[in-house]
Amino acid sequence: MAKHVLVPVDVSSSSESAFEYVLEETPSQRITLLHVLNPVTIFNYPTAEGFDYGKAEKNEQERREDVEQIFERYRNKDAARNRRIETAIEAGAPAEKILEYAERTGVDHIVMGNRGRSSLEETLLGSVARGVLKRSAVPVTIVP
Repeated sequence: MAKHVLVPVDVSSSSESAFEYVLEETPSQRITLLHVLNPVTIFNYPTAEGFDYGKAEKNEQERREDVEQIFERYRNKDAARNRRIETAIEAGAPAEKILEYAERTGVDHIVMGNRGRSSLEETLLGSVARGVLKRSAVPVTIVP
């Protein structure tokens, strides 16, 4: 039985399904919701005007506030009220950060949604989910 379950979340219905799965199917009292932000850099800054550190910092703060609203929505689910729900925000490559967080915090099970992108393989198993599944040292459950 898992003592600490990690649920990577975003705004997709599949991550919400993963959270619902954990609430319904796992007896673990400790659940961590993890959101991985893609960091804003000069290479992915969304303007042709050039990189503005002040705007980038403000954008990062707004993104973090949006994530806190996502976390709050998950915490307010009826089935979550009797569970210990922790939250974390990391910045970087999603699969890498999920794996690093799991190792660093002693997570013993990862439950995540599957989001397909383009190719047939990614339609069946999203690229982040596939990366975590292939390299995780703990059991991974993929929920559609």
